[in-house]
Amino acid sequence: MGLAWQQGPLGTGAIGRFLVPVELPERMLYAEPARRRMRVRFGDNWIADSEDVVLLHEPGRYPVAYFPVEHVVADVLKSEDRTTQHKDLGATAWYTVTAGDASKPRSAWQHVELPDYASELKGRVAFAWRAMDAFYEEDERIVGHAADAYHRIDIRQTSRHLIVRDGDQVVADSSRPLVLFESGFAPRWYVPREDVTDGALTPVEGQTFCPYKGLCSYYDIGTAQRAAWSYEDAWTEVRRISGMVSFEPDKVEVELDGKRMRQEPGQGVISHGVDRDLTVEELS
Repeated sequence: MGLAWQQGPLGTGAIGRFLVPVELPERMLYAEPARRRMRVRFGDNWIADSEDVVLLHEPGRYPVAYFPVEHVVADVLKSEDRTTQHKDLGATAWYTVTAGDASKPRSAWQHVELPDYASELKGRVAFAWRAMDAFYEEDERIVGHAADAYHRIDIRQTSRHLIVRDGDQVVADSSRPLVLFESGFAPRWYVPREDVTDGALTPVEGQTFCPYKGLCSYYDIGTAQRAAWSYEDAWTEVRRISGMVSFEPDKVEVELDGKRMRQEPGQGVISHGVDRDLTVEELS
């Protein structure tokens, strides 16, 4: 899903390679200007507002937004007696964020002993995504993580033949699936509901959301748990997959044009961290 994770070029599961004559470092970090106004909301107050945000792309993580300290409201950041060590960026100081009646410990950080090669982050602070009330680009709220300019989704109609089986049972049979190509992911195949066998899907409790596709519902198939999913009301940019169903090839048998599909390595969702949140609660 972008530059630095899953199968992206800087990710730990990259499927391509750089055509250069020298061996590259095992880890490469990339920083660039966001080139958009970003704001942070906390404790019913705007605590940061900047048109000079830098996005850090780090292997295995979503992009992280770094704000100039001078663009953070005075007295919002309270220094903590806590310093950690980043493997690439050196000593990291942590802050409690306070605004109004709200206070959150360990909810912002700054790299205070940066190596010369990382000067773009000097004098900048990042906020823990889950700890803040909201983040905005211009006047629109963004959810999940800072938007990745290198993330892209393409949806294509295809006449390829997709069959899904659970043991001897045919779960879905379609010659009109949509294939969704998403940066950093293997292609995902979505089947119209009409091509799914009645009663084959058992809805389960619990939803997740994708910052690029919307709220996701899951289904069991027989004893295979969460073997299928659907975006019932996909976001505008990917509206074409609304209500369609996709299947996990490591949980049920998925066959495309007569060939068995397999789950590719490193295709799970990144575990949550202090800088991001992919839980439904963020949408509330």
